[in-house]
Amino acid sequence: MKIGFIGLGIMGRPMVKNLLLAGAEVIVSDLNQEAVKDVVAAGGKEGSYAEIGAQCDKIIIMVPNGAITKAILFGENGVASTIQPGSIVCDMSSVTPVESRECYTKLKEIGVGFLDAPVSGGEPGAVAGTLAIMVGGEQAHFDAMKECFDILGSSALLIGDSGSGSVAKLVNQIIVNNTIAVVSEAFVFAAKAGVDCEKVYDAIRGGLAGSAVLDAKIPMILERNFKPGGPIRINHKDIKNVVETAHTIDVPIPYTAQLYEILQTLKLHGHMGDDHGGIVQYFEALADVKVEKKN
Repeated sequence: MKIGFIGLGIMGRPMVKNLLLAGAEVIVSDLNQEAVKDVVAAGGKEGSYAEIGAQCDKIIIMVPNGAITKAILFGENGVASTIQPGSIVCDMSSVTPVESRECYTKLKEIGVGFLDAPVSGGEPGAVAGTLAIMVGGEQAHFDAMKECFDILGSSALLIGDSGSGSVAKLVNQIIVNNTIAVVSEAFVFAAKAGVDCEKVYDAIRGGLAGSAVLDAKIPMILERNFKPGGPIRINHKDIKNVVETAHTIDVPIPYTAQLYEILQTLKLHGHMGDDHGGIVQYFEALADVKVEKKN
């Protein structure tokens, strides 16, 4: 199995290593030469976009936004300049549904398949190979990529036509980020009231307020550990995509619009590199209190 993989960031690098461990031949490209050298040392090979297009019939892209995806595919000496009919491009980046459909349409014109297949699970899921993969596109292309999906994730589901995977990812980001914000507000309330936040967490986690978000983020917040698994900058971009898409299809999103302004505030105060559990810092600043373990 020969796979092209473009984008060796916080998610892409461990994803490639899982493909290599599974026995795949992987040709990689990234602007970060340190990341490329690391993956080459693990058994990968380096290639240009055009070389990847010419040599690989399955190509995965994992980059920060849709503009970069389109430049990789359709720019000068891009993947599409050499890609062979019958190949499949799988964009696992988080982009807008409009951008996904644009890529699908342009590649279909030259006989190339396209899947939008964003993921959930952050860096821990990428490392463990337990990502949840949400896919939009054609069934035949999904079936052809299923072997790769099974290596990279614990679940992969074809949602529907092109763009559907990107919609599902935006739904995921609405829920996750708004939940983090609500959990943050609640625990700032507890901290300001003077109670032991760790004991509050232990008391409520088994009830209806319990959630994967609560269990993932409150322990980190209590330890003041904002090392990113899912950095605020990525979630800021995703929520911007939500707002733009919602305006395009005339869906009011009052909670998420407010969340975007919260993320904007965190951006202005230098928190874009923090884990998205760091959203708590917005509410802490308002209340002049920190959510942390009692001594």
